[in-house]
Amino acid sequence: MLSRSLEYFAPHHQELRRRLIRVFATIALSTGGAYLFSKQLARIFIEPLLAASPLMDKLVYTNLPEAFMAYLKLSLLVGVVVSFPVLLYQIWMFVAPGLRKNEKKLATTVVFWGTLLFATGVLFAFFAILPRMLTYFLSYARPELQPLPKLGLYLTFVARTSLAFGLAFEIPFLMVMAGKAGVVQASYFRSKRLYFYGAIVILAFLLGAGDLMATILLAIPLFALYEAGVFLTALFGRKKTPKSV
Repeated sequence: MLSRSLEYFAPHHQELRRRLIRVFATIALSTGGAYLFSKQLARIFIEPLLAASPLMDKLVYTNLPEAFMAYLKLSLLVGVVVSFPVLLYQIWMFVAPGLRKNEKKLATTVVFWGTLLFATGVLFAFFAILPRMLTYFLSYARPELQPLPKLGLYLTFVARTSLAFGLAFEIPFLMVMAGKAGVVQASYFRSKRLYFYGAIVILAFLLGAGDLMATILLAIPLFALYEAGVFLTALFGRKKTPKSV
């Protein structure tokens, strides 16, 4: 019995392994390419911090390998973002064997909209949310209280915020796909709105490191994304076919 089960799942495991190798290889190549420009990328990422306060003119690092590790993490972040279309495509094609022929053709649409929303979330975080968060955090700085942010911790903060918003912008997309698949309907998301709002507040609180202003800045766009998902699920959700009499 066990041997039959292993024989049945073996092709799926091999297929999953092949696709994971492709994803990790793409991330590795993208990360390596990004590392060649890591200093220029770091300059772009540091600019919002320097512009947030007149007292900010530099970052520091206290461990010798810290700068190298910070550049490596930054390169990995860029590698993940660049590889996101490949990740989406490989996930969809792994699921595709269980779908009907016409549903397999949705791969291009899925990759396009998923990537567009992810990129929009990352850019929104970097250009809209991050400057406001940094300005607020640095508002506590005084001539007698000078902030000295560490390079590694700052880049980790930027990466966490950008990825969080990139993934959060996938919320409407995932809701619509669940509606199209017939798993849930828009009425479910409406009836459970308070529960999802509570989860969003908790997530924003954790991502904002417990700061009230950061939590508000994170939660409001997530609320809007959820409501957009409810609307789009109702608009594009699968319609039930009438029963034949």
